[in-house]
Amino acid sequence: MSPRDRLAVALLLVSTFVVILNETIMGVALPRLMDDLAITAGTAQWLTTGFLLTMAVVIPVTGFFLQRTTTRGAFLTAMGLFSLGTLVCALSPGFEMLLVGRVVQATGTAVMLPLLMTTVMTVTPPASRGRTMGNISIVISVAPAVGPTLSGLILSVLDWRWMFGLVLPVALAALALGALRLPDVTQPRHARVDVVSVVLSAVAFGGLVLGMSRVGEVVAGGLQPATAAALVAGAAGLTLFVARQLRLQRTDDALLDLRVFRSRTFAVSVGLMAIMMMALFGVIIMLPIYAQDVLGLDTLRTGLMLLPGGLLMGLLAPLVGRAYDRVGARPLLLPGTVLVSTATWGMALLLGEQTQPWLLVAAHLTMSAGLALVFTPLFTSALGAVSADRYSYGSAIIGTVQQVAGAAGTAVFVTVLSAVAADRAADGASTLVATAEGVHAAFLVGAVLTLPAIAGALAVRSAPAGAAVAGHH
Repeated sequence: MSPRDRLAVALLLVSTFVVILNETIMGVALPRLMDDLAITAGTAQWLTTGFLLTMAVVIPVTGFFLQRTTTRGAFLTAMGLFSLGTLVCALSPGFEMLLVGRVVQATGTAVMLPLLMTTVMTVTPPASRGRTMGNISIVISVAPAVGPTLSGLILSVLDWRWMFGLVLPVALAALALGALRLPDVTQPRHARVDVVSVVLSAVAFGGLVLGMSRVGEVVAGGLQPATAAALVAGAAGLTLFVARQLRLQRTDDALLDLRVFRSRTFAVSVGLMAIMMMALFGVIIMLPIYAQDVLGLDTLRTGLMLLPGGLLMGLLAPLVGRAYDRVGARPLLLPGTVLVSTATWGMALLLGEQTQPWLLVAAHLTMSAGLALVFTPLFTSALGAVSADRYSYGSAIIGTVQQVAGAAGTAVFVTVLSAVAADRAADGASTLVATAEGVHAAFLVGAVLTLPAIAGALAVRSAPAGAAVAGHH
């Protein structure tokens, strides 16, 4: 890789870390915001839901957008939007402005991850892709894990607006550096936008993420009509979207080229990624609820308990990347999926009302080690199995799957927790006991979900290191 390309990748890595950090920064802050802005939990949840929803709607369009724009143009658009959204959040007097800021932030965030992946695949020789993808794994897995810890630290000494005020200078510095130094490493080509596909994509992915994020509000009382409608619209939209893409890709006019799924390695890798993302987001949402509502820990201690796992993922990711370049995917994926499954079963069987906090940290560390072994091989194998002219589509599909799977994981865990806790409370159990049993049931469902991943790990093949990649320079 030339110094010019190395600079491009480094700048994109730092910027993407900053924007992805914001995805999970709100969780710990919601109780404070509810008091400060006098809003209900359901309303406050929109600050996270709205962010995820925007990501789910924008990411599928990025494959097309990146085909049409230069690296620099895409970067300036993404970081410009993110910086503007962060400024709006930092200055917002109330909930409505804060939500608008979050949506603008998310629009920029949605472009950054596919841009980073597409650029890395274009400029990195196949033999050293694992190492570079290891760095991307740091961004994708550590940033969401560090978000709650960082917001816990900030909120223990400062007002919630500082969560955005402290990020803004970093975002602006990255934007300025990109405007001055970022080279163009991809060649834009003219492509026609299919407006019907854009609308169907928004209905499909927006409906699914919205429906799944609202499912968590359903306590044993049944599915609300609006939630059911969102899920039905999402499923119908997805069916029509896929049908239209299959027709349009014959003339190379698809918004999201689905021919990448013809590669078995790509298809299996994306399926495994979905399971792992469901586990990661489910656990990220469940552990703070358990730590605070059952063990009675404060936000700062809760955030600090999740920090070792995030740091472990960050430390392991580059090592896993190097190992991938040497041994390929399967020797890493198999132990990785086993560790994730073991950790989730451990949480399901060991966590109760009297559990020592160190057990929680140990289980989270085990899971983090497993995820570190899994993410780099999956990203690298998936995109390595795609031809160079379709990297932007492959990246957009991976980003979309992450968002939808993250929302699904959150929905599954929260729904099981809510239903079981409500059921136990109706039987006369105390809130603490009911919550503990709800958490136990949620982890049990999550543990069962991780089992197919072990079988799937055997089906992933590494992209051959010496493969000639069209469009590579």
